[in-house]
Amino acid sequence: MIAGHAPLAFALVAVLATIYGTSADRALRLGLVAGGFALVPDVDMVYAVAGLLGANPAGLWGAVDAFWTSSKVVHRDLSHSLLVAIPAIIGFASVTAQRINGVAILPLIGVIALGAVTGGILGGVIMGLYVAMGLAVVLLASELGLGPRAILATAAIGLGLHPFGDVFTGTPPAFFAPLGIEILVERVALHPDPTLNLLAIFGLELLCLWAAVVVATELTGRSIQATIDWRATAGAVYGVAALLMPAPTLDVSYHFVFSVVAIGSVGVAPLGFKLTWDRLISASITGLAAISLAGAAYTAVYLFV
Repeated sequence: MIAGHAPLAFALVAVLATIYGTSADRALRLGLVAGGFALVPDVDMVYAVAGLLGANPAGLWGAVDAFWTSSKVVHRDLSHSLLVAIPAIIGFASVTAQRINGVAILPLIGVIALGAVTGGILGGVIMGLYVAMGLAVVLLASELGLGPRAILATAAIGLGLHPFGDVFTGTPPAFFAPLGIEILVERVALHPDPTLNLLAIFGLELLCLWAAVVVATELTGRSIQATIDWRATAGAVYGVAALLMPAPTLDVSYHFVFSVVAIGSVGVAPLGFKLTWDRLISASITGLAAISLAGAAYTAVYLFV
C-alpha cells in the first residue's frame, strides 16, 4: 500500500480503544499517534529523491522511473523489519518513561548502529531518520497527553502493521532483516488479471481511507452523508477513461493513478480562500468520494465493455 498504512492503523487503534471503554477524544488521539507510527517505515523513501537529481528534467516519466529505481536501494529493508521494530518500539516508549538518558535511548542507538553495520553510511543515515521520525511521533504523543504504555501499544501496532500492507505492491518487505529469512519472494496478487489486480489493490487503499473516515466521523459526531457534496458524482465520468487509455498494471500505472486521483480536486476546487475546518473536512471527504466513484466506474467499464 501507499496511502493506506496510516488510515488503517488509525482506524484499528481508535476502534480497539473504543471497545475497551476509552473516551472518544482519547480514542482519536491514540489513533492519530498509531497512524503517525505507521508512516515511520517509509522514511526510507527519502533516498528516492536522489534518483530525481540525475533524471532528465524534460521527461516526466523518466523522472518517475528514476525515483522508483532509486527507492529500491534501501526501501522495505531494515526499516520494514519486524525484528528492528521491537527495539525501536521499546526505545520510543522508554524515552517517554525515563525522559532522555543513556538507558532509554540505547535501543534506538542500536537500531541506527545496525543500519550502519549492514548498510554502511546510507544504512545508518536511513535508520537515523527512522529513529528521528519515530521520536517526532513520540513528541506528538506527549503533547496529546499519552504516556509510555499508550506509546508502546500504538508504536507496536503502527510499526508492526506497516510491512503487511506492502505485500501487494513492489518488492515484498524484508520482515526479518537483517537475517536472511524470506517469507515472501514475490508480491501477493489479489487477481490473476494484472489490471484487475491493480484495481483490487486500489480498492483496498480506498477501503483503508474510508475506514478512517467512518471511525473519525463517528467519534466526532459528524455525518458522512451531510459532509459529502454532490460534486463527488463527477467521479462517475471517469469510467470513460477505460476506453481511452491503456489498461494500467502495477508495472505501468502512472497514467491511471495520477488521473484518478486528480478527480478528487472536485472537492478542493470550491474552497478558494475561505478555509475553515468544516470546509476542509467536507472537501477532503467529497474528494475521496469522487475518487472512489471514479475507481468503481472505471472497473465497471473495464469489466463489461
